Amino acid sequence: MQLQDVSFRYARKAAWTLQHVDLDLGPGETAVVLGPNGSGKSTLLQLAAGVLRPARGTVTGRAAIVGWVPERFPADQPFTARAYLSHMAAIRNAAGHTIDEWAERLDFTGFLDVRLSRLSKGSAQKVGLVQALLDPPGLLVLDEPWEGLDARTREQVPAIVAEVVERGGSVLISDHLGEVSRLPRARRWHVRDGRVTEGERPAARRIIELAVPPAHTDRAVAKLRADGFDVLGVREER
Repeated sequence: MQLQDVSFRYARKAAWTLQHVDLDLGPGETAVVLGPNGSGKSTLLQLAAGVLRPARGTVTGRAAIVGWVPERFPADQPFTARAYLSHMAAIRNAAGHTIDEWAERLDFTGFLDVRLSRLSKGSAQKVGLVQALLDPPGLLVLDEPWEGLDARTREQVPAIVAEVVERGGSVLISDHLGEVSRLPRARRWHVRDGRVTEGERPAARRIIELAVPPAHTDRAVAKLRADGFDVLGVREER
């Protein structure tokens, strides 16, 4: 997919949200969009997903199947989660059993028959994530996917990204929580003042697991970060 000289604004005489964006995202690649709030990260993702059309420039080479997960899933709808996802599966010709498989994986089975409007933000985000994955996407676009999710589901996001990439798909993801360390091989796109620039690709890294007593967890994490290491996650031994 290529964005060529793309500019966008929300009204004819409004200030430009993005200007002269030139980017490409190839098969099997992941890019993380970084930048301060209000910088245009979500706008860039919507342009890539086809939710918005550029005022100037072109977006070409977009995959035939796009999985799009907005930052806040629109849960004010008169359906249960299962009814909504079944309808989306029918539209996409996806297998119905896929819903139960994803619900189990995301620890969501007990909420499938709850109305969308009664779900917490985190549970609603899981519905949004499932609907984007019912039909394996060639392009997966995730706007702040870790926002509101429980710790167990947060751990699933990098695995889902890896699966899309392994199939030859592309992933575009925004992050303001510092979770980019969970995607060590991703490209970095920085949005600021309406412009998008690419940072250096990170070098290959080794991942080391450390075991510490529970009472020392916070101190160990703080010390590792102070020494310049990325802490990818904390889990309890079972």
